[in-house]
Amino acid sequence: MGSMSELMDRARHRISVDEYHKMADAGVLSHEERVELIEGEIVDMAPIGSQHAYVVNQLARLFTLAAGEDGLVSTQNPIRLNDRCEPQPDLALLKPGDYMAHLPGPADVLLIVEVASSSVDYDRGVKLDLYARHGIPEVWLLDLTGNELLVCRDPEGGKYLSIAGPSAGECVRPVLLPRIAWRLAERKTWAVPF
Repeated sequence: MGSMSELMDRARHRISVDEYHKMADAGVLSHEERVELIEGEIVDMAPIGSQHAYVVNQLARLFTLAAGEDGLVSTQNPIRLNDRCEPQPDLALLKPGDYMAHLPGPADVLLIVEVASSSVDYDRGVKLDLYARHGIPEVWLLDLTGNELLVCRDPEGGKYLSIAGPSAGECVRPVLLPRIAWRLAERKTWAVPF
């Protein structure tokens, strides 16, 4: 007889994005639940605190103003990576387009930003690997607890080849939309535009 973890691994049932949406439509998943679909599993997302909400709102405002007509800012909305993955990043900078009939996919994404405090290990491991495997060109991971920014670029072979940790005050620009400029400020002042 196998261990409990082996039994749990065998007991898993992975679902598709379509099944996930049918569950929401049927009321199995309520609109208030903060969940996302990762590799066919429904995963609970951490609650959004005031600091997290503030930072996401400030970044969304900065990105919207700086991107103008060259990019669309999507805040805490799903990105369909494949038939079994539909994460909801805190912020996605998308190519301009009409996403009424379909969700944006990997080819539509210019940049993803994940803002984390309690979920930093999950975001740094599971989410970064997921985004790299699907060719998302750039991901910023902002750790609110550690006041650290990781800039991950050049996905290849399921990993990011370039991972940098800019210091406070250093200007960071998305590779695919460099007119947006942002820097991590000292301590609790998070969104500082240039």
